[in-house]
Amino acid sequence: MIRLFHVPLSPFCRKVRLSLAEKKIEVELVEERYWEQDADFLRRNPAGKVPVLKIDGQTLAESSAICEYIEEKHPEPPLLPKDAVQRHEVRRLVAWFDDKFHHEVTSKLLYERVNKKVMGQGYPDSSNVKAGAKAIKFHLDYLGWLLDQRRWLAGDRMTLADFAAAAHLSTLDYISDVDWNRNEGVKDWYAKIKSRPAFRNILADQVSGFPPPPHYADLDF
Repeated sequence: MIRLFHVPLSPFCRKVRLSLAEKKIEVELVEERYWEQDADFLRRNPAGKVPVLKIDGQTLAESSAICEYIEEKHPEPPLLPKDAVQRHEVRRLVAWFDDKFHHEVTSKLLYERVNKKVMGQGYPDSSNVKAGAKAIKFHLDYLGWLLDQRRWLAGDRMTLADFAAAAHLSTLDYISDVDWNRNEGVKDWYAKIKSRPAFRNILADQVSGFPPPPHYADLDF
């Protein structure tokens, strides 16, 4: 059995889950309280981070490396283009969301509002929350600019870049921190992603003490 050690609202775990689901690879999900630094988990990944994927007799860490492994072992349907320039654009956008967007938005909103409470680390820092709420506007505008020129974020076909972006935005949508009225193109793009069968399990996620808003699982939000 393929096993993924994850946290439901981790965008990095969700990116891996979307990749697996899109390729119809069945996986057992194991919630991991990684912040407790359990010895067994640290043996799986000394970095003490999720996701960790056990597959093909291997124990894999780091979400982007995991996704590329999945792509190489299960190339259909493709989530990375064959053209080198297009592959670079996909990887650039994945890094944009996992680095820049995460640092400026996800860590300022999701981590402050949810993770601190779950991990017992105190109350949200209001200055971080304000900074995240301001920064997400820039990122939504950038997404809108990309989608004005392309059908999907990295080009004419859906790729890992779309899953990386949707993974982050879905976690923020769970706590109602995305203004979908800011850009109609971005909302339409997310509706397409959200309607894919690969997204079903993600929309069913529940975090104790943090019920999602009614629109979260609504495909016609």
